Amino acid sequence: MDDQQVHKGLVGVVADTTTISTIDPQGNSLTYRGYRVEELTEHRDFEDVVHLLWYGELPTAGEYDAFVARIRGYYGLDPAVDAWLRTVPVDAHPMDIVRTAVSIFGVHDPRHSALDRDVTLEQATRLLAQIPAVIAAHQRRRKGETTVPANRELGLAANFFHMYFGEVPHPDIVRAFETSLILYAEHSFNASTFTARVVTSTLSDLYSAITAAVGALKGPLHGGANEAVMHMLSQLSDREAARRWVDNALARGERIMGFGHRVYKNGDSRVPTMERALRAVAAQRDPGPLLECYEAVQEVVYERKKLRPNLDYPAGLAYHLMGFDTEIFTPIFVMARLSGWVAHVLEQRAANALIRPLAAYTGPSPRPVPLERR
Repeated sequence: MDDQQVHKGLVGVVADTTTISTIDPQGNSLTYRGYRVEELTEHRDFEDVVHLLWYGELPTAGEYDAFVARIRGYYGLDPAVDAWLRTVPVDAHPMDIVRTAVSIFGVHDPRHSALDRDVTLEQATRLLAQIPAVIAAHQRRRKGETTVPANRELGLAANFFHMYFGEVPHPDIVRAFETSLILYAEHSFNASTFTARVVTSTLSDLYSAITAAVGALKGPLHGGANEAVMHMLSQLSDREAARRWVDNALARGERIMGFGHRVYKNGDSRVPTMERALRAVAAQRDPGPLLECYEAVQEVVYERKKLRPNLDYPAGLAYHLMGFDTEIFTPIFVMARLSGWVAHVLEQRAANALIRPLAAYTGPSPRPVPLERR
């Protein structure tokens, strides 16, 4: 197999076609079904974008009202998951909670194995409404606080604040959060999405695909990067300390999380939109020295490595200023990316082929089994 070309990490490999989203690294743009994501954040809400990803088009006024009604009909924590949450360790990582909760939803769904498109969309709608409730309930319990019931008068973004904090903040903060959900919603064949498609290609169910995708997203090289960003920034006291920290980290050969991207070569196209959202939050919440540390790290990383930030960098600080605990930054990513995962599950099923790549063997040559132990 010496003549076989190996694409480590599948770099440069085109595995399939998709109509869901595309990244143009040269034009530095991301589109969802033909719409530039920056325009979607400006003119539409998260529910609009979910409808676009699942059904192929932005909803009409009537379709929007019906879709929102279906989502809100699933608000309120499922009793089976609520009972389970009361038994788990309060210090369990929220990503482990989300991953297991998805499995429990599947266990209690009598149609969990159904591959029918309409059933899958119903299951997906339920997960879209329920996962935020799971995250909020677990976080409140680990702080010794009672859970806050969902408010069916609120959209997904505002309702999450309501369930998490017991109140809805300034509209600029809610809008900034909604912007992040739209930006995180979909990103082509990223690691967790490809994981969902691999599982789906075996004709497994939606819950299995989403559980696997959550596991992939947990890793610090994927979804966990936004948490790592905040852990870094929380160690810094001012601009000079930030610059020294980066220089020392690079001297030790450490990776600075929140910078660089496998696909984008001229900077992540989502960053300018998220940075505007970050500054809108900072205008409402005192960032202290964090904003200048954020800027200093960005400056030094570019000076030393010519790397630009990816979406996780501004999102991490924005979530912190919104008041969210660092360990739920990646679960928030799940809330958003679920919409993209479901779209890819449906697309994979529509023209399925089992995903089963080859491997170039580099182990020992064929050899006889010893007749006796030595």
